[in-house]
Amino acid sequence: MTDLEFLDHAEALLKAVEARCDQLNDDSDADIDNQRVGGMVTLVFANRSQIVINLQKPLHEVWLAAKAGGFHYRFVEGQWQDTKGQGEFFTQLSRHASAQSGMDLLFGA
Repeated sequence: MTDLEFLDHAEALLKAVEARCDQLNDDSDADIDNQRVGGMVTLVFANRSQIVINLQKPLHEVWLAAKAGGFHYRFVEGQWQDTKGQGEFFTQLSRHASAQSGMDLLFGA
């Protein structure tokens, strides 16, 4: 994958996360403050816990930091997959966001 391809896919991921946060805030009682600075999006939940998603451009990875730990994802066959085989990015983001917020939150591409 070229740097440009990585940036295209990574930008689409960040935009999808931001758009879904806005939609969840509009359609439910979720109170997710999503803040973006460059290649990093921070989700802050009502209980003040956070999830940070950030681009690691030299490695062509997206990193996710949650209370449960840190996770690295690479774009493989059309999906962002955990580098240690622990699943797809949006599935894992949904799981961690739900656990941290105390609500069922579903994210997708």
